[in-house]
Amino acid sequence: MSQYERLVLMAEDELVNYSSEARKVEKLRRKIGLSVSAAEQKQVKEQLEAELSDSLINRLLIEQRQAIALPFWGIAGLGLLFGISFMQPIDLLATVFGGGAAIYLQKLGWKKHAKHLALQTLVEIEERVKQPTK
Repeated sequence: MSQYERLVLMAEDELVNYSSEARKVEKLRRKIGLSVSAAEQKQVKEQLEAELSDSLINRLLIEQRQAIALPFWGIAGLGLLFGISFMQPIDLLATVFGGGAAIYLQKLGWKKHAKHLALQTLVEIEERVKQPTK
């Protein structure tokens, strides 16, 4: 497993915990500082910056992944409701496709949020190295 994958997995582990972004970054900063060398940190940071462009879609997926997936959950629910109540098996396809799209969007948003958290942490580490506390 590469350092890039390890850092993203560490960031995903921090996303599971209910805490503020600053607390997540602080906890992740300690883990990264202990397990990843400075050269590898720089390499992973460059890779994350290249991957996470500052587009509208990326920002929405990072910040509002559940809101983006919500209409697809609605389509899945309506497909299930109409498929059962009107005995229309074709409506059950809406359930499958809507649910699949919602799960895919939430999973994609989760990964992008973890990568954003890892990038944010690496930027903070770099800033602290440049300006040590007095």
